[in-house]
Amino acid sequence: MDNQLLINAPDGSFHAYIARPASRPAPAVVVLQELFGVNADIRTTCDELASQGFIAIAPDLFWRQEPSVDLDVRSEADWQHGLQLYGAYDRDAGVRDIAQTIRAAANLPESTARVALQGYCLGALMAFITAARHEVSAAVAYHGSDTEKYLGEVGGLRAPLLMHLGEEDEFIPKPAQAQITAALSRKPNATVYSYPGQRHAFSRHNGTHYNATAAVLANGRTREFLNQHLR
Repeated sequence: MDNQLLINAPDGSFHAYIARPASRPAPAVVVLQELFGVNADIRTTCDELASQGFIAIAPDLFWRQEPSVDLDVRSEADWQHGLQLYGAYDRDAGVRDIAQTIRAAANLPESTARVALQGYCLGALMAFITAARHEVSAAVAYHGSDTEKYLGEVGGLRAPLLMHLGEEDEFIPKPAQAQITAALSRKPNATVYSYPGQRHAFSRHNGTHYNATAAVLANGRTREFLNQHLR
């Protein structure tokens, strides 16, 4: 299928959704999922990035546990299913999978070999950890839960990082947000934006807490950031 990419890892293979821009060669953005898998929201995000001139690739992060997970954010049963997958997810193995995806993106014939990460919730955390451990051109993190637990890795962060936090995020308490902001304020290559009144996933398409004004602002900042570091 034209929108599927097979990525080979040392311990297996997994699929990724790929959206290609009209004009190529182009830089790539690896889009990292929330706990709902590569679902409609993530695919839409990839399609939007492709319309902006990027190759967008969303790897199946849960492939070891349950390949091809595609959950509905409005379903309580799907939420519980996703939370179970999230809790059992091997983050170190996930970093290795993402690093393989970065290599695959850089090696595509239509790629300029410049690759950024863009993640949401779990994916935002994974973007942060991967950028601290591996080479990448840039990284964007939207509301990354548990990021405060990995701030000891800030020293390894060499790529430009853009982070978006909703001030009323129910999954990232304000003390954790303060820790994240303080740690990243010491990194000249890191920028943190905080959005007053916004809850978790305020930029998710049609999400419960979607806020158009905040989403447009955050996404505009992301677009400018990606163009600056990938073009």
